[in-house]
Amino acid sequence: MKTIPVRPAPAAAPKEPAVAPGAGPGGRAREPWRFSWLLAAPHRLGFFAGAVLMSVVSLWWTVVLVSRLMPGLAPAWAISPSLAHAVGMSFSFMPMFFVGFLYTAGPKWLGLGPVEARTLQAPVWAALAGWAAFLVGAHAWAPLAAAGVACVAAAWSALSLRFVGLVRRSEAIDRLHAKVIATACVVGALAQWAVAIGIAMEAWTAVYAALAVGLWWFLAPVYAAVLHRMIPFFTASALPMLDAWRPMWLLWTWLALLVAQVPLAMGLAAGATPFLVLALDGGGAALLLWLAVRWGLVQSLKIRLLAMLHLGFVWLGVALAMQAASIAVAWWSRGTVDLGLAPLHAVTMGFLGSTLIAMVTRVSSGHGGRPLAADDYVWRLYWVLQVAVLLRMASAWWLGASMELVALAALVWTAVVVAWSARYISWYGRPRADGKPG
Repeated sequence: MKTIPVRPAPAAAPKEPAVAPGAGPGGRAREPWRFSWLLAAPHRLGFFAGAVLMSVVSLWWTVVLVSRLMPGLAPAWAISPSLAHAVGMSFSFMPMFFVGFLYTAGPKWLGLGPVEARTLQAPVWAALAGWAAFLVGAHAWAPLAAAGVACVAAAWSALSLRFVGLVRRSEAIDRLHAKVIATACVVGALAQWAVAIGIAMEAWTAVYAALAVGLWWFLAPVYAAVLHRMIPFFTASALPMLDAWRPMWLLWTWLALLVAQVPLAMGLAAGATPFLVLALDGGGAALLLWLAVRWGLVQSLKIRLLAMLHLGFVWLGVALAMQAASIAVAWWSRGTVDLGLAPLHAVTMGFLGSTLIAMVTRVSSGHGGRPLAADDYVWRLYWVLQVAVLLRMASAWWLGASMELVALAALVWTAVVVAWSARYISWYGRPRADGKPG
């Protein structure tokens, strides 16, 4: 009987060496950070500028608040500290994040070719220089602060008109969202010019009015248009049992509610009845909270990145409900009690801040060749951010507002945005993780 030889079993393959810290996909040595990579795509340039500004402005304001708790360390001011804070937080980093998103998604919405980041860099760097001048001028010399905002306004005007040009050149059938955004961006440029002129002329009432216009007629409408288009799309893509429901009457109603906030606030200050504000903000809150559920809030909680976006949107409904409650409490107490700045910070930190973190994380991951997911690092930062919002709101509720609690809220906010920005800034200056171009 023929014997079949048996081959010896092959030696076990050596284990793959552990990936060195900082190594890229597949264990490759991590690419060094290079400035040139910022010009590989608009989202890299815009998000980089936004992350830098968000970190710097947040650190600056936190230092200001903490110094107030230490006698003799409070800095000198050339303009009102609260005004400087409002200008910096409203107009500095969010428009730069808009640049990254609009010049990445916008051409696709409009059926146009991609925009080269190199063509956007001059106004972006001008805006960064303008904010540096503003921060110095706010403490040292008001005309320098005004000049800094004027530089920012010129830069944003150029970027806004560039986007208007894309919308006008497009032959896409659906251009409504892009038109709304373009209009809001132009309004934002006008508001920035008004702030610059107001600071130069020391017309502080006009500056605060321009800031209200910037929040409710510029920043919030851009968010509304983007979220009306993207939340149903993202949700239906991830959860096929849901539909991408986004009727246009909903967008127009949402925008009307936002636009009404400025005249309503002015009318209330002039002695108008609070019942109109109560009805509109209360009704608007009910509509937006219902919409959050209709868009799949509960179902989205299964997917972290999607949940971040939905929960950020919920803050807008909560903020309007708080505004209505504040009006009701003030009326009931005959003006002796209200919720102070809590509703405003629910809008700015809660709605705008949380949604920004969610959206930029998603775009940075998708265009960075990484999974569309929120890992433990981002997920934990997101929830710590919610703690910062609650701390700031709590400080406004307390009679005689606690400066210690305000400073603590700022410290928590700043810790989150600096940690979050550090991660994504490190991405923007390196190649895609999957090795694909751009």
